[in-house]
Order: sequence, then structure tokens, then C-alpha cells
Amino acid sequence: MVREVTVDDLAKAHAEGAVVVDCREPQEYVEGHVPGAILIPLSQLPSRTAEVPEADMVNVICRSGKRSLVGAQALLDAGRDAVSVAEGTLGWIAAGHPVVTGMEAG
Repeated sequence: MVREVTVDDLAKAHAEGAVVVDCREPQEYVEGHVPGAILIPLSQLPSRTAEVPEADMVNVICRSGKRSLVGAQALLDAGRDAVSVAEGTLGWIAAGHPVVTGMEAG
């Protein structure tokens, strides 16, 4: 079962250099994402897990927290430790955390 974390949990982990994978589509990512988040769309994640940096825990985020559950499960299935960010990018933005626009991870 996929464990969920809050955006506040992510903010604390992010401040310590956590790996964040954004599993939304490129057009969503461009509109705003967590600084440093790596874009790997959900449909590609199972075949691109090797691109996810090694980390004790990978935080998977999407728009609202639904796709990230599937993305985190894909990483778990690949033998990686992963969690889903429950409120997604919408929650991250609503909480006032920094956001980067464009294709660069920032």
C-alpha cells in the first residue's frame, strides 16, 4: 500500500534535498511545479524508473494526489521507496510554497 504525505511533509523533506518526481503531463508541469521536481509523466514512469535519482525516499506528486498514488506504486513495484503527496501541486501552491514555471526543473 502506498503511503501518503502532506505538502508540509514534502516541504520539510524538500528543504533537505528530497527527490521529487512530478508525474503529470508536460503542459501541466510547465504551468507550475515544485522546484527541482523531475518530470516523468505517469504513463512513462514504469519504463523510466532508472531515471529517478537514488534516494532513501522518492516523493511523487501530481495535480491533486490521485495519479501520484499510481506513480508511487510503480516505483514501489520497481523496488524503490516512494510516497505520494496527498494534496498534489494544487495543495503545494495553496500552502504558499515556491513554484517554478517552464520546463526547467528549477
